[in-house]
Parts: sequence; structure tokens; C-alpha cells
Amino acid sequence: MENDSIKLFESKQIRTAWDEEQEKWYFSVVDVIEVLTDTDRPRKYWSDLKSKLQKEGSELSAKIGQLKLQSSDGKKYLTDVADSEQLLRLIQSVPSKKAEPFKLWLARVGRERLDQLQDPELSIQQALRDYKRLGYSDNWINQRLKSIEIRKDLTDQWDQHGVKDSLEYATLTDIIYQAWAGKSAKEYKKFKGLKKENLRDNMTNEELVLSMLAELSTTSITRSENPATLKENMDVAARGGKVARVAREELEAQTGKKVVSPLSAKRFFENQKPTLPFEVDQSDDLLKDEDKDK
Repeated sequence: MENDSIKLFESKQIRTAWDEEQEKWYFSVVDVIEVLTDTDRPRKYWSDLKSKLQKEGSELSAKIGQLKLQSSDGKKYLTDVADSEQLLRLIQSVPSKKAEPFKLWLARVGRERLDQLQDPELSIQQALRDYKRLGYSDNWINQRLKSIEIRKDLTDQWDQHGVKDSLEYATLTDIIYQAWAGKSAKEYKKFKGLKKENLRDNMTNEELVLSMLAELSTTSITRSENPATLKENMDVAARGGKVARVAREELEAQTGKKVVSPLSAKRFFENQKPTLPFEVDQSDDLLKDEDKDK
């Protein structure tokens, strides 16, 4: 099973996972329910719907499987998932004006994945289109795509140096964030007013560059020292993050402005301001306005 990822339907996030052996996508049922119904209690909606389907004698709910997908707290939990065929049957039980557009979206996601298996460059192009559709600037998108490459390089190194599971990945990532930004991933997301949203997708240019520096430094030190235990990897992660912290402190000293910012794409797009948050002047007045939105 490939690592879980995020797909966008009408700018809303749906958690997914790709099964290499079966060559099919699995989608978080709760996320699909949320985008189809716009309910603020998708889990309750799905629970009630499952009970209704069982009473009607439907076999659909019994066939729904579970996979560990990342939740809003950054940890992975068992989550009800359905493949495309199961979702098409499920949609018939969910009154929604979005049913037909969602069916077309499902077909496109499946087709694009098969194309990407033949040409990996298409995956990058798709990510670029998704970010542009959300309104991100070309400059920010280029940095974000580079950050994905750097992150992948780091996780590959962790795989080769004894890092075993998602909990250890999360632990090391938190150490890096704490070292350079002074906040854990959870604290960082809370500072920006985020829940399910990806933290890196809500970083300013400065934050994104320093995050990349921290992970790139950790990768370089890992290659050089070949840590073999979790404790050794934790030490390397702290030192890699420290490289970016030194850079952050120097930048703050030169500009007189804090780098770690409450600015987020989420707040920007909700307010529909004329300039992207990643290119605006981070003045004290702007930060105060952002604080009022918490």
C-alpha cells in the first residue's frame, strides 16, 4: 500500500491511499461524505447511514474496509475507506447536488493515476495544477514542489537508518520543527489556526525555505553519520533543525520581523484578500489582524 495522500475535490481535501497490487484507489468515506453533504458532522452522518444500510440489508457497509490514514492531529488512525466502485454505490444513498460532478472526479482520479504510473512527471504537473487552482503564486508553488522532493529524500534516508513506523516519523519531524521553529507540528498548526490542513501548504515563503533547510541539513548529516537507532536519529534531527534555527535567528535580527507567522493560506482564502499571503508585507498590523481571526 502506498503512503496515503490528499486529493482535492472542489478545493476540499479527501484522504486517499493507492494499492499497488490491486492498482486501485481507496478514499476516506468520512471525507467523501463531508464534501457531498457539507455537513459539519460527517462521522455522525456516516454512522447513521451505515445503520440505515444495514437495516435495509445492504452488503455495502459490510464491505467497507479500513486503512490507517493521517488525521488532523498528524497521527494515523484506522479510517473507513472505499474503492471507486463502492463509492459509486454509496453515492446513490447520499442525496447531493454534487453527486454527478463527484462521479466525474472519481473517473478522472483513476485515469490520472494510471497515466502517472507510466510517466511520473505527470504527478508533479498535477500537483502544480492543484496549487494553481487554489490560488497559490508560481514562486510559492516552485518552492513547495522542491520541499516535497527534499522531504522524500529525508524519509528515504530514515527508512535506510532504522526508522520503523509512522509514530517514529512523526517524532523525528516534531524534533526538527521544535529545533528550528520552536514549536511542534501540532503547536505550529494551532498557531496558524489549522485543523486538517497540511502545515507546509500554509507556510510563508520564509517558513517554507527554512523548513526545507532543516530537512536538507538533517538528510546531509544522516548520510554522513549513518545513525542506526531512533535515539541517534533524534539527535541528528535536532542538529539538522538547529542549522535552520541559526538562519532564522539571523534573518529575524536583520529584518526585525518574526519568521514563524500566524499567516496561513486557509485564512487568506477565507478572507479573499487581493494579494497572496505568502507575498505580503508581514507588518505588525497585519499580524494583529490575523490574531483577531483566531
